Amino acid sequence: MSWYEVRPRRIRDAAVRPPGSKSITNRALAAAALAEGESLIAGALRSDDTEAMAGCLRRMGVHIEDAPDGGLRVRSTGRLRGGGRLDARASGTTARFITAAACLADGPVVIDGAPRMRERPIGELVDALRSLGAGVDAARGGRYPPVRTAGGGLAGGRAAVDGSRSSQFISAVLLSAPRAGRTVTLDLGGDLASRPYLDTTLEVMAAFGAGARWLDRRTIEAAAGGYRPASFTVEADASAAVYPWTAAAVTGASVTVTGIDPASTQADMAALGVLERMGCGVRAGAGGITVDGAPLGGVEADLRDCPDASLGLAVAAAFASGPSRFTGLANLRIKETDRLAALENELNRMGARASAGGDWIAVRPGPLRPARIRTYDDHRMAMSFAVAGLVQPGILIEDPGCTAKTWPGFFGMLESL
Repeated sequence: MSWYEVRPRRIRDAAVRPPGSKSITNRALAAAALAEGESLIAGALRSDDTEAMAGCLRRMGVHIEDAPDGGLRVRSTGRLRGGGRLDARASGTTARFITAAACLADGPVVIDGAPRMRERPIGELVDALRSLGAGVDAARGGRYPPVRTAGGGLAGGRAAVDGSRSSQFISAVLLSAPRAGRTVTLDLGGDLASRPYLDTTLEVMAAFGAGARWLDRRTIEAAAGGYRPASFTVEADASAAVYPWTAAAVTGASVTVTGIDPASTQADMAALGVLERMGCGVRAGAGGITVDGAPLGGVEADLRDCPDASLGLAVAAAFASGPSRFTGLANLRIKETDRLAALENELNRMGARASAGGDWIAVRPGPLRPARIRTYDDHRMAMSFAVAGLVQPGILIEDPGCTAKTWPGFFGMLESL
């Protein structure tokens, strides 16, 4: 289907379990691939992004198959095979994590992806890997995919990593560091983007037996002790949970998300605090985390640590009684699309008054109107604006299939409400 019409409806109080976390699934796959033996990953997300990651690892000799409980079984020698050309598709985590992992392979590897991937920066990661002894280069002066790695391993040591554009550069090095020749110490430069994702990376590494820790707020150390196989459970995706939570916010219903620990380190848990400041009730209990919708007010919020949540929050802001402004969003310019520009365009198309700068977006509510929403082949654009259609008549979502990147059953969930 080339478009999907979301029809306004009365939303009943409901419970939703989003799919497994994409971020955690891809981290667990990387760790399991570098462990010698068999690992079981329960609750793993099955989507375009995680299939991209699994496909690259398979090409490097890792056996990944379905487990009886719906999870994934990963069998590896702990060593990666070189000599291949790997397709990261449109998955940023895959492109970055596999680039670092491929430096450990026994031969050269080329990592490429979708056309948009060739516009997404990777130079900071290339620089860090070179500092640790890897043979690696990338196109356009070493700054963009495709990336070519020589293999042969990482020597280890100390490296500076600029994390101002993406924490994925840091996570990529960390995930491969336990297989380096000696301890890896990373000095983190810049104004760190999405810092909570680094805590998630360290948690996954620890679950697979790796020794990695913060030394201080700007330094992380990863010991060269390798990984061990594990049975690991992926919790539900907080980034995906933002959409049922914002559905509650704009409709006034109560929606509970299950499968996420209230103490989760997932970055987009921060969306709950923003929704609370906008007027919603937030409750956490044994049954899950509930957002109680209420009349929304405008808000100012720094979303540097949870940029993926900003799309859903910006759409919710179109239904508020006053203006909102979200800052700390420079890295939205280098995502699946230029998300700040896309949000500005489509919010205005829907009747809100939106303006965006280098790292911010401001949303002034206006008389909303029917609109055919362009999604720019971006799953988060599709899901965020679909929520608006629960209230505003005439919202048509172009290319709804792009949600398969992280939530193949998204529109089924929306209908279930």
